[in-house]
Amino acid sequence: MVDRDRRRRFPNLVVVVTVHHVGIEVRTADLERSVELWQILGFAEVVPPETLSEFTWLERGGTQIHLMPTESPTVPPRGHTAVVVTDFERSFNELREQGFEVERRREHWGVPRAVVIAPAGHRVELMAAPPSDNGTQS
Repeated sequence: MVDRDRRRRFPNLVVVVTVHHVGIEVRTADLERSVELWQILGFAEVVPPETLSEFTWLERGGTQIHLMPTESPTVPPRGHTAVVVTDFERSFNELREQGFEVERRREHWGVPRAVVIAPAGHRVELMAAPPSDNGTQS
């Protein structure tokens, strides 16, 4: 994320912020299938610290997803995680072929988007590209 709000006191200052990880609660019974979904999106399992070994960690490009097993996961009705995928069509088709519930959504900045429902019910948005600074295709 880059803060380009030029109205601030330091108009030439650009602050870069990286989201390191997102923790997602999943039913214990859905853990393996959840890992499969994130792997299709290009994430690979990484070993968490020994003190957090009850969780499953996945990583892609320095961003991590922490799957947190519980019997009653909290699933926000509209909240979601958005992922820019390397090959939108391949990812979309593979998710569908592997039996995940995925559907195309309206394009907001001229590039394909879709939403897949993860095994625990979380919504994951797939984007072919992020919007540019002015909200159009980058």
